[in-house]
Amino acid sequence: MTTQDFVSYRDRLVGAVSQVIVGKEQEIERIAVCYLCGGHVLLEDVPGTGKTMLFRAFSKACGGSFRRIQFTPDVMPSDVTGINFYNMKTGEFEFRPGPVFADMVLADEINRATPRTQSSLLEAMAEGQVSVDGVSRALSPVFMVAATQNPIESYGTFPLPEAQMDRFMMRLKLGYMSRGEETSVALRGDTADLIAALRPVVSAEETLSLRAKLDGIEISEPVTNYVMDVIEKTRRDDRFTIGASPRGTIALCRTARALAAFRGRAFVTPDDVKTLAPYVLAHRLYYRTAVGSEEAALLFREMLEEIPVPTEE
Repeated sequence: MTTQDFVSYRDRLVGAVSQVIVGKEQEIERIAVCYLCGGHVLLEDVPGTGKTMLFRAFSKACGGSFRRIQFTPDVMPSDVTGINFYNMKTGEFEFRPGPVFADMVLADEINRATPRTQSSLLEAMAEGQVSVDGVSRALSPVFMVAATQNPIESYGTFPLPEAQMDRFMMRLKLGYMSRGEETSVALRGDTADLIAALRPVVSAEETLSLRAKLDGIEISEPVTNYVMDVIEKTRRDDRFTIGASPRGTIALCRTARALAAFRGRAFVTPDDVKTLAPYVLAHRLYYRTAVGSEEAALLFREMLEEIPVPTEE
């Protein structure tokens, strides 16, 4: 099995999005990992760091349809999934699809929506379908949700429940640019013009084809045991009250395969697992003390360093 197709796919996506979002190649690559694996991503950072622009540029590079939902407390579940309405001309009920019927959905400030509205995304994210009035409708085969939230603002927000957090394959933080990068961004043209100029560099068909080949990336027994060492450590460590779910185990193995393929390898290394584990698992854990996302990631990394990493010998 050749991995050159995966490398080319990764390079095209990261290269295209990097024309708009400067200095965030690593974060773009991890979103590409989620997309290739059929997962969803939570972008958590302070306002103005480029979360919305990043996903808009990413969706443009993927060539899929894009919809943005600006969540506020008055957004209803039907505003997300769609409604059945009575057509006076035909005398019949017709379904009007909501914004969730797109390839890429940006759930902007998702923690401003009420729990009822947040839960309307659960079925879509977990099963790739929505049910309205007892009828289930399939979503796009490359359907992906990127949700954003501001970690420091609590007024007028509704924290995501654990069941919803577990649906996100990764939680990412963009952070600030370097001084030189920020200077270049400040002096360049309008970002909206840069996004408008982007052209698709991958297709849904290519994504689905490569997705079907991910299982061909080998995970050896020592690496599998290392994955389980990490998972079981979260379940018995005193820093956590509840450890990672089986969904987290599956996500870690699948994303490690995608990262290995992007690196041009047909096998997963322990470093692939160790690199992605904080982004895939940290947000799925119940912490013994209340912590923010940065503290949660720090606690997780401390735990990760305590686990022996298998070597080639």
